[in-house]
Amino acid sequence: MRPHPAGRTSCEGSDLSDNYGKDPEALSRLTPEQYRVTQRSGTESAFGNEYWDNKEPGIYVDVVSGEPLFASLNKYDSRTGWPSFTVPIEPGRVVERRDFSHLMLRTEVRSAGADSHLGHVFRDGPAEAGGLRYCINSAALRFIPVDDLDREGYGAYRELFESAPDTGRTS
Repeated sequence: MRPHPAGRTSCEGSDLSDNYGKDPEALSRLTPEQYRVTQRSGTESAFGNEYWDNKEPGIYVDVVSGEPLFASLNKYDSRTGWPSFTVPIEPGRVVERRDFSHLMLRTEVRSAGADSHLGHVFRDGPAEAGGLRYCINSAALRFIPVDDLDREGYGAYRELFESAPDTGRTS
């Protein structure tokens, strides 16, 4: 899949005005499971999905639009069987909506640009990280390893994974 809509090959910073919409070409390449999850608000099976136990550093993008959504730095093992994150990669990359399905009130999360169903956010996450748990379907995501960020057009996010600069101080 293309890293960005309209054939862009690089991210000009991490500007939320980037045009991440539904990409018809990407939609046509979705697997039946990816389509069911992202376009029909489905939920994949716990523990049997691609990224629930991925520990590799990188970012997760919307499988439909390529919009950056989450960073592995904010991923944790919630013991639920789905990828769980404490925050989106940037405020505004995900949209929250009330969800009354399954006879319960939940908060659904969708990608801001393509309106893809991602999963739900709950208030039972790690307290020290703000208390939120973004419980996300792997089928809604594409993972970009740190080593591939530049090549895939997401080089602006490399700085998230770089060590703090050397201040020149010695102990």
